[in-house]
Amino acid sequence: MTAGNDLGGLIRFITRDEVWHERLADVLDEHFLPSLEAFDLDFEDLSDLLGEDWPTVLWGGGLEDLLGRTFAPGNENAVDAYLKRHGSKESTQTRAYIEGLRYAPVSLYEVSKIVAGKSMVLRDLLSDTKPVTVREHSATQMLQQWDRIAARVVPHGDHNVISGALLPFDPEAVAMFEDGLRTVLKLNAQDELRLTQDQLQRSAPLFTNAWLFAHLPNLLDPEPPQISNSDGDDLVFHELRFPLATGVTHSQVSQRLSQSTELVISGQKDWTWLAVDNPSSNKRGTGLVLDRSMSGTSVLGSLNLKGKTLTLSVNSATRAERGEALVRDLLGDLVKSPLTSIQTVGQMMADDSQESGVAEEEDIPPDLARQMAHEHLEQHYRDTLDQPIPALGGKTPRQAVRSTAGRKQVIDWLKTIENRSARQTGSPVADYDFSWMWHELGLSDYRK
Repeated sequence: MTAGNDLGGLIRFITRDEVWHERLADVLDEHFLPSLEAFDLDFEDLSDLLGEDWPTVLWGGGLEDLLGRTFAPGNENAVDAYLKRHGSKESTQTRAYIEGLRYAPVSLYEVSKIVAGKSMVLRDLLSDTKPVTVREHSATQMLQQWDRIAARVVPHGDHNVISGALLPFDPEAVAMFEDGLRTVLKLNAQDELRLTQDQLQRSAPLFTNAWLFAHLPNLLDPEPPQISNSDGDDLVFHELRFPLATGVTHSQVSQRLSQSTELVISGQKDWTWLAVDNPSSNKRGTGLVLDRSMSGTSVLGSLNLKGKTLTLSVNSATRAERGEALVRDLLGDLVKSPLTSIQTVGQMMADDSQESGVAEEEDIPPDLARQMAHEHLEQHYRDTLDQPIPALGGKTPRQAVRSTAGRKQVIDWLKTIENRSARQTGSPVADYDFSWMWHELGLSDYRK
């Protein structure tokens, strides 16, 4: 809400007037009851689950919904009633804002061109209206490029603002909202969602319901995400340390390792283990998939020779078993039986949280860490452009952009990965510039 647009008088009028208070309660029931009943909650429970601010924002969305409704007999409206009785007490600016709220439907917007503390551009995803620039202070300091939000855009003099009931919509909430909207409007999955202003006004409770149904399950019964590598193996980090046999030299070990077509030299005494026999495996994990690739080929692990030890690092039990067999086959009696250490994702995260961030910064200067992260990302995404992507129907990005439908999928995919990187606040990858990928795929005009 823009500074100076105080709705306190309007809220007091509605909550103290018996008729309007009852109508507000009915509207709020439409916004909250489906989720509260589904999860056996009271409204007061939401503060414990969501924090103190979000229930207030959600309540504000219900209030704004009421302001756009009319009631029989006589098409009575809360804004009209308030301004008729108490409008003379309000400033010209506040009167204009309240009147604007009455006719501003809530919609789903895509955020771009953010100027922190000043403005952002919103593209309505549910209509064909042109993108609009809004002046905004606080939200522009938290939102990222390509975020999606539910909000009301209110004309305000010579510019536009947004109302106070802004809800961020992550991909899960967007999918749930769109599914609900298609059900209500009786649309097929392939039908484009385009709503009239009247349909948007009547869909206001659906925004609240979708947001709550997307967030409450994990808050009530949080489950750690299933994380796997590209082979579908559970992510469990294994480090196998092979002691060198007595008298064995680094030169002997390096010579043997260089004979394998699966190992690529990646440093003076480092090798990368590649899946050369199956570079584009179709096996995928069911949850979050984390893995690396090199030139379109999956990276299975890495080897490092230091002192009297050859260390193999992999991210699953299956790869540890395969890697041990590979090393034994190549080196034979040059190495002894390995000592193995195992860490789950949770254990690794716990270890990382106990380490001093200051110490890390002393070891690797921030500018160097940023440069290294950006170089890694560029190599990763250059490889990715020629790899099959499930979200693109198994096509590579370069293949998918050749058709109209595929081009739209690639644009959505690019926005998703760019948004996810931008949201890693404080990380070197947060400010990575993805513009080269849009240019490489001939899509630069769609990023404006």
